Amino acid sequence: QFKLEVEPVWGPTSGAFNLNTPLIHPTTNDNITFSKLMFYVSGYELKKTDGTIVKRSGLYHLLDASKTDGMLVTIDSIPEGNYSEVSFIIGVDSTRNVSGAQTGALDPANGMFWSWNTGYIFFKAEGTSPQSPSGIFRYHIGGFKEVNNAIRKVTMNTGISVLGIRPNASPQLHVMMNVARLWHGGILMANVNDIHMPGQAAMDMATRYQAAFTLDHIHN
Repeated sequence: QFKLEVEPVWGPTSGAFNLNTPLIHPTTNDNITFSKLMFYVSGYELKKTDGTIVKRSGLYHLLDASKTDGMLVTIDSIPEGNYSEVSFIIGVDSTRNVSGAQTGALDPANGMFWSWNTGYIFFKAEGTSPQSPSGIFRYHIGGFKEVNNAIRKVTMNTGISVLGIRPNASPQLHVMMNVARLWHGGILMANVNDIHMPGQAAMDMATRYQAAFTLDHIHN
């Protein structure tokens, strides 16, 4: 097994990110305070140093910045070996979106589900901003059908390090997520403050947060 820890950070200096704490966006200067940050991680794939691919499908984790250890997950049943690349999906695959009522991380009671037609909310960020016309922002990102597909894959190479899976070890990937990238490219809160359905705006934001994830280091 190995552990995946996502650490939300803020801006080019990787500054501290906390819920209910005012932040200034580094390029737009918008004032932003998050009250919620949640997203699904699934579809794990690992590549061994010899090129072998190991897939760990059927695992769905809901990461939640409001919970203690809410951004830390354990992925079991990984064969022993040295791995040079790890990838995962931000979202829920199309099969599970249309598979009826489910439990655990995919339980609709978690508040990450729209309907059987539009499926799961892959990523949810909410909060307040004086630059928003309504005073709040609400990003509920999803969409599994091809024309509005907001499922995004994150791939990270371990570089000179390797992820060593051993019977008596539980290495940990420490991944940073730069939350400021939600507005990367000068996206203004005044213009984009409410996304609540599949479509182009959701896909654009999904592409921006896809680029927010970077491997910081590995604890072997």
